[in-house]
Amino acid sequence: MKKTAILILAAGITFSGFSQTKTKKMVNYPTTRKDKTADTYFGTSVADPYRWLENDVAPDTKAWVAEQNKVTQSYLSQIPYRAKIKGKLEKLWNYERYSAPFREGEYIYFMKNDGLQNQSVLYRQKEGGEPEVFLDPNKFSSDGTTSLAGIEFTKDGSLTAYQISEGGSDWRKVIVIRTSDKGVIGDTLTDVKFSGIAWKGNEGFYYSSYDKPKQGSELSGMTQHHKLYYHKLGTPQKDDVMIFGGEATPRRYIGASITEDGRFLVISAANSTTGNELYLQDLSATGSPIKKIIDNFNNEHSIIDNQGSTLYIFTNLNAPNNKIVTVDASDPSPSQWKDLIPETENVLSAGTGGGKIFASYLKDATSLVMQYGMDGKLERSIELPGVGSASGFGAKKSEKELYYTFTSYVYPPTIFKYDIATGKSEVYKKSGVQFDPSSYESKQVFYNSKDGTRVPMIITYKKGIKLDGSNPTLLYGYGGFNISLTPSFSTSNIILLEQGGIYAVANLRGGGEYGEKWHIAGTKLQKQNVFDDFIAAAEYLISNKYTSREKLAISGGSNGGLLVGAALTQRPELFKVAFPAVGVLDMLRYNKFTAGAGWAYDYGTAEDSKEMFGYLLKYSPYHALKPNTSYPATLVTTADHDDRVVPAHSFKFAARLQEYHRGPNPVMIRIETKAGHGAGKSTAQIIAEQADKWAFMFYNMGLGYKD
Repeated sequence: MKKTAILILAAGITFSGFSQTKTKKMVNYPTTRKDKTADTYFGTSVADPYRWLENDVAPDTKAWVAEQNKVTQSYLSQIPYRAKIKGKLEKLWNYERYSAPFREGEYIYFMKNDGLQNQSVLYRQKEGGEPEVFLDPNKFSSDGTTSLAGIEFTKDGSLTAYQISEGGSDWRKVIVIRTSDKGVIGDTLTDVKFSGIAWKGNEGFYYSSYDKPKQGSELSGMTQHHKLYYHKLGTPQKDDVMIFGGEATPRRYIGASITEDGRFLVISAANSTTGNELYLQDLSATGSPIKKIIDNFNNEHSIIDNQGSTLYIFTNLNAPNNKIVTVDASDPSPSQWKDLIPETENVLSAGTGGGKIFASYLKDATSLVMQYGMDGKLERSIELPGVGSASGFGAKKSEKELYYTFTSYVYPPTIFKYDIATGKSEVYKKSGVQFDPSSYESKQVFYNSKDGTRVPMIITYKKGIKLDGSNPTLLYGYGGFNISLTPSFSTSNIILLEQGGIYAVANLRGGGEYGEKWHIAGTKLQKQNVFDDFIAAAEYLISNKYTSREKLAISGGSNGGLLVGAALTQRPELFKVAFPAVGVLDMLRYNKFTAGAGWAYDYGTAEDSKEMFGYLLKYSPYHALKPNTSYPATLVTTADHDDRVVPAHSFKFAARLQEYHRGPNPVMIRIETKAGHGAGKSTAQIIAEQADKWAFMFYNMGLGYKD
């Protein structure tokens, strides 16, 4: 196979915890085969010479993956401190980690990881009793790559249905067992995807899935129409009844839930990741029809609780920052809705528990939590340990206490027990991670983007750091799908912070930090705003001497991988290192794979209009790469079982990047095997990937690593 040789020179400097390193290493990139494939959009021909890499099961694609991994691992293996970083991460990860407990029947359940277990284990115990293992996902497969992907109990706790994911795939299997003896009931359900489990008494449950793709592989083929099924226990899956979807009501995403009292089946249906219809069926009345509450996709709605026939609906209809309304189930149309908790200037999310409503607000991407009665009257503002993220405010109606988790960039996740009647919180489980929060600080700043929009960013670093432009910095972002980046602790980031580095997170448009208006400002023909916000964040960090171009790395995953790809192609000189992870990198064809068509609300598609096509073509990272250009040191990461954002995006981008790149920086791809989009990845896989990331970053900044 023909090779192209590039000389890598990493000249070291001394900085804080970093030691000097100086080395030379040849990197030989495989020359990837090109063909003459092209598509025509509105009269414009667009070449796609690496289209063949989209066939994830073809022998030549598998050979390409093996060759690229060989080159990447060869490069990473010669970084002198790679093993030392991995060893440090293993030490940092090796502490007991718990989830918040939850009660089902006569047992209290919780997840626990002893430290380096590949998957966390589900335990249970009776009040005052000793914990026992209920489900151990580490025994699902020999290599720890099959994970517990969801579990739902019947109301009395006597039965449970749990989902497993093999190799990180979104396709799941569902296994039903008795909780008394863990005996399996009936057949294992297969080909379940993007589904919850909604029990109807102890008789059976509702779940969602797609037909298997007719074109392409199971991991890359398009999944178009979701279907809601009812599975009656003890019957074969082939006899399951389709309740909603199919040709009669084709929808891309369909989900079901049942109210806690078992009375109502709630169906949410959507064609994209934003906006949904809402349907209701009264299960207490035999033969009751499925009634439509919302008949369009213009807004977001969900039923969070009910009291008898009174429904509590969470919505952003005429309320971009969200609100809660009530309505009687006999006539639940929006014209009958009555505001219970009105919209405010801060973005609302909501949960219920103990007969109360918990309103969690985002104030500049950090948490404020209020407790309301079911009558909408404010009872108290919940005192949190500091400025950060609080989650988990939900419980059954009968519960007198609940458990929530609080975290920030310098506050390891801590579980608190909350007394609903008194409003008192107490520490339930404190993190055992080896980290001293008192030595570090997080600072929120606001900077102006290209068009003058004020954007928040939280910067975290060791106290006493010098702002002289020499600090190695990792800038992270996402900016899409109404998702908010709130402060959260990362064990991996300790590697950077202990060495005197800086971690910065920008809250870009396209996210949900300031409600639906903030989201819309980063979609379709306004998507460039997201990239401008990210680039402006980088420029702020440089101009304010936090770092310099030679010490700045950027990172993002999924939609954030698109962000990094767009940033490095638009401003390659601004960054030293780039980490586009599981990214959406071919914006002309993203909608041709798995559930990609559902992302059109945020992105638009190349088929929408000539204007939309031109806009996508201009920023699409795969198409925006330019010949004879010096790009940052780039480590593209993806996984062979990623059926959310198929690895073809990363394969094609890496191939063209290696073709066009000129300069000393290495540009390569790391392809994980038996892993998907991220969820369910084994601890060993996570540690190995993070070690490679930090080693690649430090090495290409000319830095060493001091343990």
